[in-house]
Amino acid sequence: MAGTIAGDSVLLERADGVAVLTLNRPAAKNAIDIPTTDALTAALRALCADDEVRAVVLTGAGGDFCAGGDVKGMGEGASRTVEQRRAGMARYADLARALMALDKPLIAAVDGVAFGAGLSMALYADIVLVSTRVRMAMVFHRIGLVPDVGAWYQLPRVVGMQRAKELIYSAREFGADEAVRMNLALEALAPEALMPRASALARSLARASPTAFSLSKRALAATLQSDFDTMLEMEASSQVIASSSAYFREAIRRFAAKEPAQFRWPREDDEE
Repeated sequence: MAGTIAGDSVLLERADGVAVLTLNRPAAKNAIDIPTTDALTAALRALCADDEVRAVVLTGAGGDFCAGGDVKGMGEGASRTVEQRRAGMARYADLARALMALDKPLIAAVDGVAFGAGLSMALYADIVLVSTRVRMAMVFHRIGLVPDVGAWYQLPRVVGMQRAKELIYSAREFGADEAVRMNLALEALAPEALMPRASALARSLARASPTAFSLSKRALAATLQSDFDTMLEMEASSQVIASSSAYFREAIRRFAAKEPAQFRWPREDDEE
């Protein structure tokens, strides 16, 4: 099933438990203006609440992921009051919270440009796949702005504090190989292989236990702000919940019957 949101600026497709969200402003390299930001936030919240959706892919149309915020719109807002500017930033905060709250597998398929807020959004993905022609940058300091969509929080957790400082302060561009080396991306693929690989991973993760995935995702989000004993307690409580699920009971039955497991991580050469 397919549908459109916000005047076609965000596309949504659903099939076999996987939702694909596509930023669809290719003429602007999928820069997010106010309607697109609001539409993306609403879509993420709706998908979070949709039990039929088990995994989400976020990508961009026309060979680019997202060029960041709509710079033309920013220029038009130069005369706004402080209150109006803070209201605008509240939209980015809402988007960041919607990305953080998604307790399902989120895969970012990043092609072409991923600048500014575009790169910030990718940081929330559980798995980031990039094409070999990707161009990424925390460009904010080039125009006298600071990172947004929660990048101050997310970037150090993904690449480490020293590298996060360098990327933010320099606002430099980097490509696929470096993104993989700094653990910002898991895999770099040819552009034509990007969405097939993202789809294969999403279909695979859609067959994993939603209970176990959600519990692990929440724990991993908390671990850098928690101590050892707190994480052990979270581990114990979560395992009690996971071992009470129907998914676990079916997994044990299949194991005992020597039947194929429900979940299998796809290799890069899998055609599924």
